[in-house]
Amino acid sequence: MTASLSNLSNLSALLGQPRFRKLCLAAACLMYATIVVWGSIPGARADIGRYLPGYVLHAGAYAILAVLWFLGSSGSPAARARKAVLAVAVMGAGDEFVQSFFPYRGADVRDWAVDCASAIVTSTFLAALLRPHLPAQSPRL
Repeated sequence: MTASLSNLSNLSALLGQPRFRKLCLAAACLMYATIVVWGSIPGARADIGRYLPGYVLHAGAYAILAVLWFLGSSGSPAARARKAVLAVAVMGAGDEFVQSFFPYRGADVRDWAVDCASAIVTSTFLAALLRPHLPAQSPRL
């Protein structure tokens, strides 16, 4: 029992560290840039599509982005969830916008909706799970 209490206090300390939050946001930006660039390579999306349908790719990738943005944000769990959902909505719209410029790709509002739904579910889950471990107001980044 003592080990689990120690782990929980370590988790709380880590989630409150500005350096950890900056790393999470940087990782989210790098991942997003990779998604946009990789999705712009002719045939890359079709190759991946043989293994996973598009909605699974979108849901998984944007759920990870939501986790990174949630952990990288400051504030209460609800504030972090709102920031993560907003960030993912903007990133997903940006991805679809970029895709609209390529003749071998196309923008699809349903993909954006999957991105947003994935962020909402992920962020809500994180807010509920981490509520006891996050201060109501943590220092701003």
